[in-house]
Amino acid sequence: MLKTPKELRNDAQPKILAVLHQATSSCGRLGMMLEAMGYEIDIRRPPLGEELPATLEDHAGAVIFGGPMSANDNEEFVKREIDWIEVPLKENKPFFGICLGAQMLSKHLGGSVRANEREYAEIGYYPLEATEEGRNLMDWPDMVYQWHREGFTLPSGAELLATGEEYENQAMRVGSNAYGVQFHAELTFAMLYRWTVRAEHRFSLTGAQPRQAHIDGRYQHDPKVRRWLEDFLDHWVGPAHVHSR
Repeated sequence: MLKTPKELRNDAQPKILAVLHQATSSCGRLGMMLEAMGYEIDIRRPPLGEELPATLEDHAGAVIFGGPMSANDNEEFVKREIDWIEVPLKENKPFFGICLGAQMLSKHLGGSVRANEREYAEIGYYPLEATEEGRNLMDWPDMVYQWHREGFTLPSGAELLATGEEYENQAMRVGSNAYGVQFHAELTFAMLYRWTVRAEHRFSLTGAQPRQAHIDGRYQHDPKVRRWLEDFLDHWVGPAHVHSR
């Protein structure tokens, strides 16, 4: 049976699954970079009733992004996403969890998610230090953008790649190609502007930085963060042509 032009295009362009958690959420510059690398972005929003695929045989990898909810919430979609992480792990497909996505990865593997003893919220730019294992992989920025008030424990079998002052576990690797990071390298300036306006009430939390510090930090620290994301994506999934069938 002859394929349609759309089917032929889809065959020629490998896909990355992107799991988002709000109607207005985007993949930020991570999505832009992946598209520049030749990938089609397949966006699914489980909180809005969209299903996750039973297999990633038609995808080159998957990313679970952050969101305002907690990995400890009782909503059905949260539990379903945590369970679904078994798919990329079992199929050995590249997986990347960002903030909430990293916390879900930890919980799937038996870890826990909670605030630290001070109930400290990292909202703004905070120090990051790579471990020896992390430095062996790539160069890391020394300041990264955060928006969270819970952190994840390092589950059994995970390798710690980067640490922070308030929340020790900032980046981890599971196996050869599953990663989780607590920080937001995908952030564009437009996203930063939107987050700091819509969630301004969060700045009253212990540890949160004022809005101007976010903007000043962006100009000062983002070039290194952007380079890290480029290096990471090249290491994590590589250009799309290596996955073409």
